[in-house]
Parts: sequence; structure tokens; C-alpha cells
Amino acid sequence: MKNRNSFVGRGLEGTRRRFRRAFRGVTLVEVLIVIAIMAIISSGATYLVFPEYKKARIRSALIGASVIKTAAQMYVELDLQGATEDCPTIEELVVAGKIDGKKTDDPWGVPYRILCAGKEINVISCGNDRKPDTEDDVWDDFKPAELDRLSAL
Repeated sequence: MKNRNSFVGRGLEGTRRRFRRAFRGVTLVEVLIVIAIMAIISSGATYLVFPEYKKARIRSALIGASVIKTAAQMYVELDLQGATEDCPTIEELVVAGKIDGKKTDDPWGVPYRILCAGKEINVISCGNDRKPDTEDDVWDDFKPAELDRLSAL
């Protein structure tokens, strides 16, 4: 009988030891290694995603400029009956209900500009540098090949 109780006691003690070892936690070194690995992965992802983010902002500016150009053309032709040579402003388009007043800024937070030359209407976004008349301006008639060139700036 004595042997049987001691056998049971040893089995129970071994289980306790294994249980404590399984729940002892992690060391600081293990945590730092995991954080370093996560930092490396996130920096690689940023390197791959950031150029696409720039292209998406340029595409968004192009779409916004095209919408405003269409609204300006409709305003001049339908509301003004083509009777004016004046270039409509963003404010006039908002008041006339042609565009939403909340969507008058480009993706960089600068209002779109409308330029007119005779009957031709152009809408321009100032681009990433937020300054007018620079090489990174986005026009409403942008070509797809220019998108890559502009996103590389």
C-alpha cells in the first residue's frame, strides 16, 4: 500500500510541475523579439503600400476634377444658356446645387481651381505640394501615363 500511495504522489507532483511550466509567461527578450519582427514586417508593408496610396490620391483628385468640370459645363450650358463668357466659380456651382459644398477640396485639402479659356473649362488640383502652377498639379484631362510620373514626384 505504501508503494501505491507514493506512486500516486509522484504522478501528481509531475503534473503540477508541468502545469507550472506551461503557464510561467514570457520573458522580456521574447516580447522584444516579437516586437522587432512586427516592426520589420510593417516597414516592408509600408514600403510596398505607400506608392499605391499616392496614386490613389491622384486618382481621387482626377475624379473630383472631372466631376466639377462636368458640373461647370452643365451650369454654363443649361443654367446660363451659354450666354456668358465668365468662368463659373466653385461657390457659384455650390449655390446652384451642381456640386456638394463638402466636396470642393482635393484629397490634399486645397479647393479645386476652375480655369476657362473661351468655351474650354479646366479644373485643376494643386497636388501634393498644395501650391498652384507646379509640376505636380492634377488636371481634369490627365492621361494614365502621367499618373506614374506624377506619383514618382
